[in-house]
Amino acid sequence: MKLKEDLRFAGVYTAYIAKWLFVAVLIGTVSGLVGALFYNGVSYATELRENNSWIIYLMPAAGLIIVWIYRLFSLGRMGTDRIIDAAREGGKLEILLLPAIFIGTILTHLTGGSAGREGAALQIGGNIGNAAGRILRFSDEDMKIATMVGMSALFSALFGTPLTAAVFVVFFVDVGTVYTAAVFPGLVASLTSFLIAKQFGMIPFAFTLTVPEFSISLITRVAALSALCGLLSTLFIKVLHLTGKQFAKYIRNEYIRAAAGGVLIILMTIAVGNGDYNGAGGGVIRLAVEEGKAVWPAFLLKILFTAVTLESGYKGGEIVPTFFIGATFGCVIGPLLGIPAGFAAAVGLIATFCGATNSMIASVFLSVEAFGAAGLLYFAVSCAVSYLTSAYEGLYASQTIQFSKVSMLRIDRKAGKRQKNGSTYTKDV
Repeated sequence: MKLKEDLRFAGVYTAYIAKWLFVAVLIGTVSGLVGALFYNGVSYATELRENNSWIIYLMPAAGLIIVWIYRLFSLGRMGTDRIIDAAREGGKLEILLLPAIFIGTILTHLTGGSAGREGAALQIGGNIGNAAGRILRFSDEDMKIATMVGMSALFSALFGTPLTAAVFVVFFVDVGTVYTAAVFPGLVASLTSFLIAKQFGMIPFAFTLTVPEFSISLITRVAALSALCGLLSTLFIKVLHLTGKQFAKYIRNEYIRAAAGGVLIILMTIAVGNGDYNGAGGGVIRLAVEEGKAVWPAFLLKILFTAVTLESGYKGGEIVPTFFIGATFGCVIGPLLGIPAGFAAAVGLIATFCGATNSMIASVFLSVEAFGAAGLLYFAVSCAVSYLTSAYEGLYASQTIQFSKVSMLRIDRKAGKRQKNGSTYTKDV
């Protein structure tokens, strides 16, 4: 009897591996090709803007086009939260979101909006996975897995971090729950898309970093910096939300709102006197980490530029700006705590990302893929501390936090959602 049961389970697992190996390679291949096209499109748009500074004056017009496209496709302000809901609950995604976010993000980067690309990655990838599930006539449960697999694959194709991509999605949707059925196909799809995108010019998100020798003194100072980064991530999220509310309150027309946001970015850029805060800001991040150089108001200015860009209607993502904010903050504050500037920038990048996304495990994986394993213990402590000090805020409202951060109490709440008494915290805090 036991032998029959063992054989039955073996058959189930073999069928699972065969099925999802095929599906994951399929999704990974499509995601790798689309991701490479998107990566090169954003890179070309960024280069074109940097070589032609006058293009920034086209930003209000780009905003009008983006709003028009979303209205034409009847997408409203649909974004990453819709993809997260589909990954959790299943169901069909609007395939027109794929070309809309693709074009919208490139227009944002072309004209100088402060945004990343991972929001588009999750949306495009989620749509690819969801579409594959519909074509293969998957059940609702398998549709959830396929959507997650697509999210992982596109994330990997844009950042070149396949392990982080696979882990991030299965931990990120519901913090405290691991969607283990999506781990294997997510990893296969991420590796497939990574290898394909790399062949077409994608450069992995990685840095040269000198890690100090281990000491209790330094790890204590790293923990202190990470606690501040957790608070910084909360500040960033609150500024995003506040900016969005103010835009919606005072400028109800979406076309006027986008145009006004574009004008504000132009004026802010002129006031600053350079383009450091336009686009993703990869050069500033690399300068902070590899050379230990950053100006003190950089993280505050990036928060403002990103909030105005995204909350007025432009497209992109918040994670690369989060990297920028964390890296420049760490680079400036770290030396005050006795931490080498470049290493502090790396810690700040990882800790702020962890705090903003509530993704402690994925952040540790990211630290290894981006900076190597030499500083693993420092980064692990950094993520644990930042996760706590960021409280219950999150970049995406659809993300669910399953458990309290300070007890075993199950809370099942949306990131950043206020309780009836007006507090963003649970009763045990």
